[in-house]
Amino acid sequence: MKKIVAFVFLLLLSACHQKVTSNDISNLNGYWEIEKVIFSNGSKKEYTYNESYDYFQIKENSGFRKKVMPQLDGRFLVNNQLEKIKITFEEEAAYINYTTPFAKWKEKIEAISKDKLIIINASKAEYHYKKATPINILGDGKTAK
Repeated sequence: MKKIVAFVFLLLLSACHQKVTSNDISNLNGYWEIEKVIFSNGSKKEYTYNESYDYFQIKENSGFRKKVMPQLDGRFLVNNQLEKIKITFEEEAAYINYTTPFAKWKEKIEAISKDKLIIINASKAEYHYKKATPINILGDGKTAK
């Protein structure tokens, strides 16, 4: 009976963690808002409000990430700073490789869907994101860009 319970537990555990494939990478495109960070020691930091979002644009496993600031009219303030990125697959895992004039680093894509993203950095901190939508509290009926 113990073997059956252990098998069912392992089956459920493996079902919860799906491998990130090249088909999943297109989900990365768009605006992402951080929800929480779980640090390697188990402590958490929750984000109830974000002054900036991460904007990803990927095509054929290359592209960039920018920080953007949502505005009350539904638009985003954008600057010219960006991080070039390349998606690679190593040992059945997907990685985002970042390059700036000042540094290079990589982060593992632990999970991705159309509305959720989990990235793990070199310090083993888990960054949990949700797909962001424009803020428009003005109610002017205009479509946000």
